Amino acid sequence: MVDFKFTPRIEILSAEDGPRRRHWSDADKIRVVEESHRGHRQVSATARRHGICRSLLTTWRRQYRNGELASEIGPAFVQVQVPPEMDTPPRQLAPNVQLKILLRNGRRLLVSSSVDPDAMARLLPVLEGK
Repeated sequence: MVDFKFTPRIEILSAEDGPRRRHWSDADKIRVVEESHRGHRQVSATARRHGICRSLLTTWRRQYRNGELASEIGPAFVQVQVPPEMDTPPRQLAPNVQLKILLRNGRRLLVSSSVDPDAMARLLPVLEGK
């Protein structure tokens, strides 16, 4: 006699059986995002090349654009030198001019043009949460 009962096979998988979730450092994320910005239509190709899904790379690109990915390069002031052959007189800033500084974490800082650069250098890392 034929038994028509269907008995499904059940396989129990544990977390150890599957591939482990990878953890990407911010430096690696930045490297992959910058690679995806080179050329035209590179998001999907870059994601395939690194074995990640396109939506994850899109999320990283948004974080990169918003300054949410930490970078080894901190805030810095650059010395500006004006060549002596410029014959136009230097413009004087009004004492009440406000400068708007956009931080990498999305915060905006309004400061007077007469702010002490050393004080700003100490303040910026605190405001960026480092």
